[in-house]
Amino acid sequence: ITDGRAEDGRWVEITGLGRGLDASGVLDDGAIGRTVDVLTRFGSLMDDAGVRERSAIATSATRDASNRDEFLSAAEKALGVRPRVITGAEEAAYAFHGALGSATHDEDVVVSDIGGGSTEFVSSKYATSVDIGSVRLTERFLRTRPAPPEAVDSARAEVRSLFSGLPPAVEVVGIAGTWTSLAAIAPVLTEHDRSLVHESRLSVEGLDASTRRLSALSIEETAAISSLDPRRAPVILGGSIIAAEALRAVSAAAATISERDTLDGVAMELLALP
Repeated sequence: ITDGRAEDGRWVEITGLGRGLDASGVLDDGAIGRTVDVLTRFGSLMDDAGVRERSAIATSATRDASNRDEFLSAAEKALGVRPRVITGAEEAAYAFHGALGSATHDEDVVVSDIGGGSTEFVSSKYATSVDIGSVRLTERFLRTRPAPPEAVDSARAEVRSLFSGLPPAVEVVGIAGTWTSLAAIAPVLTEHDRSLVHESRLSVEGLDASTRRLSALSIEETAAISSLDPRRAPVILGGSIIAAEALRAVSAAAATISERDTLDGVAMELLALP
C-alpha cells in the first residue's frame, strides 16, 4: 500500500538463510548477513515507494532456529517491521489464498509449496506442513554431484515416507520457487519467463525425467542451465524429487504451476486491513 511515489514491483532474492540449519540448529552468521543485506535493499525500495502498510513473515528456517531473535531484530531494522514467525499451517493458508484468491474452490484442489525446509499442502479442507524441503533433503542425502543413484533412491524413499497418508487430490497447483523453476527448466527456456511458466503443467513423468537429468549434472553444470537461477543449482535436484513425490502422495498425475504464491496471500491480507 503506497502513496504512488515510485513504481510498484515484485522482487525475489535467494539468500540461503536455512542452509546448514538442519545439522546445526542455528542460522549461520553469513546467511543472516546475506539475508539482511537483501532486506535492507527491500526496505529502501519500500521507502522510495512511500509504503504506508508493511508486513513480513518468517517461515521454516526461522521457525526452527534457536537464534531466530538475532535474525528477527536485524530484519526489523532493515524493513521497518518485525517479521512474524508463522506456523506451517499459517504458511499453507497464505499459499492457498495467494495462489487461488478468495473465491470458493473445489475441496479437492490442493496447493503445494516446496520451500527450503518444509513443504506445504493445503486445500479448503486441510493444511499440512511437512518438515522436508529442497535444502533439508539436499543436506541429508544429495551432497555429492553428480548424485549417485543410491543417494537419489534414499532421498526419494525419505520423502515418500514423510508424505504418506495425505488425502488424494483431483488437481494440484504448484507454487513458489521450486515449482516455477522446475517448470522453467522442463522445456529448457532461455530464461525464466513468468508468462510461459504461469499455468504450465508438470507431470510425474516429466519430473522424474528432470530428476534423472539433474542427478547426472554437477552443480556447475546445473547452474549453467539458462532458465534456472544459478543460486538454485545446489538444491533443485532435491526439489525435483520432492515435487514428483508430492504428486504421487496425493495420487495426481500432474500439477498446474502458478506464479502467484505466499507473497500474494500476505498482500491480500494487507489490502483487507481497514
